[in-house]
Amino acid sequence: VQLQASGGGLAQAGGSLRLSCAASGRSFSRYAMSWFRQAPGKEREFVAGIHSAGEMTHYADSVKDRFTISRDNDKSTVYLQMSALKAEDTATYYCAATAGSFLSIVAGKQVYDFWGRGTLVTVSS
Repeated sequence: VQLQASGGGLAQAGGSLRLSCAASGRSFSRYAMSWFRQAPGKEREFVAGIHSAGEMTHYADSVKDRFTISRDNDKSTVYLQMSALKAEDTATYYCAATAGSFLSIVAGKQVYDFWGRGTLVTVSS
């Protein structure tokens, strides 16, 4: 599976952006998907995850109630709708796929099988 993230750019604080991650290859619907981000000088952190069928989602506390992860298995695409953006949301965002358990994502213990190249989000205050 190859993953390609897009949709990053410059946004003002309080604004919105939607990121997309398109997957190529077979069996996208088998994979749980997550978004991560890495700000300059900081470690990569989990942002949001979604079950393979889209039935369950999980968010980092820092983005809960502001970001929404969703997926369209017919289009082999996962989305991250970001609203009420803050300067601290500035980072490169990555999507990742795992054939493992969604519960492991929630526990923060999941090892991911595939990673996409990042897309840069810059939020100006």
